[in-house]
Amino acid sequence: MPFGGNDWLALTQEPILEPGLPICDPHHHFWDRRPARLPYQQYLLDELLADIGSGHNVRSTVFIETRAMYRKDGPEEMRPVGEVEFAQGLAAASASGIYGPARAAAAIVGHANLHLGNKVRPVLEALQAASPNRLRGIRHTVTWDPHSDISNTAAHNGQGQLASANFRAGARELASMGLSLEAWLYFPQLPELADFAKAVPNLTIILNHIGGLLRTGPYANRDAEVLATWRKGIAAVAQCPNVYVKLGGIGQPRTGFDWHAREKPIGSEELAKTMAPLMDYCIQQFGPDRCMFESNFPPDKVGYSYHVLFNAFKRMSQGYTSSERAAMFHDTAVRAYRIAA
Repeated sequence: MPFGGNDWLALTQEPILEPGLPICDPHHHFWDRRPARLPYQQYLLDELLADIGSGHNVRSTVFIETRAMYRKDGPEEMRPVGEVEFAQGLAAASASGIYGPARAAAAIVGHANLHLGNKVRPVLEALQAASPNRLRGIRHTVTWDPHSDISNTAAHNGQGQLASANFRAGARELASMGLSLEAWLYFPQLPELADFAKAVPNLTIILNHIGGLLRTGPYANRDAEVLATWRKGIAAVAQCPNVYVKLGGIGQPRTGFDWHAREKPIGSEELAKTMAPLMDYCIQQFGPDRCMFESNFPPDKVGYSYHVLFNAFKRMSQGYTSSERAAMFHDTAVRAYRIAA
């Protein structure tokens, strides 16, 4: 059975809807995983440009850390600076204009270990020095789940990180420098994020992937309970005015859909109908001015193609006003990441 790859994705083709609608894609990665054998082991500027150039009007993108191209040597806490140096180089190439009008990695989000507390500041300063014109924040993943069959892939693994005194001290250093925090966690942790957001109210927090919904392993075939817990958590976080949410990140198997295993990839009509209840709930809670549609490519590329995904976003958002749609496709992300027009 097919699994991933551009040849498989090409089996589903459809016209681009509303090709003029401006888009800022606020979440993608660059990496080179060689010698790993994955469907998308290499995702660099050419690969991103092929996806965002598939017909939608993607004007800018935001690079999000993914533990790629860390420095090989030097102090452990400084090694993530290498990833920002790497992304800055690709962003500069894109900004030259020779690859087209889209500005890839117009904003960059790196990584720093917030458990360093006040001592994280030199790391943040080094990240800023590596990208003085594009660095906008960091992501410190805190995904944790007690079930052994849920992957806990956080670099700094452990339960309750958001409540840690050192983590919060590091977050305050982040806020004092005008930088934001990407929050990537699992849905049972959403109440922890709400408490954290209230404790650091001057920190801009951007919740990734609709709050980390899981529908596999211990959460499979329990939608009534799981979705109720997820909705309650989303509502709690939405009460914090310093938190934005990214609408997307559901293309991988952890969300319990079979898209990655199909003989022919999903089309935008079915995808829109499936995702609408999840996305609409987030929009209702946060409001369009704190919501942004994301690709999360290439991880979510195992489930659908770029042109199908953004067609689906366009289909499911038809009931919103033109200004609300402009916010979710472009304006919210540009404002949150301070991207120049």
